[in-house]
Amino acid sequence: MGAPRAALRAARVLLEMIKFEHTVFALPFAVAGAILAADHAGLPGSLPAARTAGWVLAAMVGARSAAMAFNRLVDEAYDRLNPRTACRALPMGVVSRRAVWFFTAASAALLLVSSWQLNPLCLALAPVALAAVFGYSYTKRFTSLSHLVLGAAIGVAPSAAWIAVTGGIAPTPVLLSLAVTFWIGGFDIIYALQDEAFDRRTGLHSIPARFGAARALLLSRMSHVACIAGLVAVGISAGLGAAYYAGVVVVAVLIAYEQSIVSPGDLRRVNTAFFAMNGWVSVLLLAAIVADRVVLR
Repeated sequence: MGAPRAALRAARVLLEMIKFEHTVFALPFAVAGAILAADHAGLPGSLPAARTAGWVLAAMVGARSAAMAFNRLVDEAYDRLNPRTACRALPMGVVSRRAVWFFTAASAALLLVSSWQLNPLCLALAPVALAAVFGYSYTKRFTSLSHLVLGAAIGVAPSAAWIAVTGGIAPTPVLLSLAVTFWIGGFDIIYALQDEAFDRRTGLHSIPARFGAARALLLSRMSHVACIAGLVAVGISAGLGAAYYAGVVVVAVLIAYEQSIVSPGDLRRVNTAFFAMNGWVSVLLLAAIVADRVVLR
């Protein structure tokens, strides 16, 4: 019984380390991309085949898990110096670098196997996706646009799901990917406000470190306005109806609330904005697409 319990404890530590539960941020957009692709292809019920949907979900989990674990490895030295992150598993020695490397490799393998099971284009693009999600971890060393790089790495999800279902690409998933890019980029700027002083001191690049909190929040808001504009463009491109646009309105209200509870002089509710609100944004938008294309079609 000792070995299974130790394995479970190790798995729990690794999943906590990569904040596995935050997969909810990106996963609904992949599902949304798959549904829109199925609708575009005229599949019954505007739903992808169960096998395809299962491999899309596996690919998403593999990609995000690999990206997060690799980020923890690359940033371990900085995490040890930052009071906010010093209690993470790697700096604290709760998990070994060897274990995290193994987890990263296994997660990357899950993405590659899933892509292989989907179609040749997915398999061909899988290494590009891995390069993008791994490369993000280094961008903070040389550019304050790292927030948008992160957004783009996650934002590829709906386009990837579209390719998985149709074997090709179209304007609709590209527009949705752009919307997700600006959504992620905007809230990552808010999250980075916590490390403004640390980033300056250690030479890391971020929007708050370069422009200060007030201008960073303005840029975050501009990014979120671009996100909403992108979501409207998605609706026009895909011919979506009232249920979808109602969802976009709710998402816009949630994002506006997220912005309202954070100010340059008050960062106490950054985690509320980052974790609570953003989980709802992606889920509600998916619900709006399901209502429009699946339930009310």
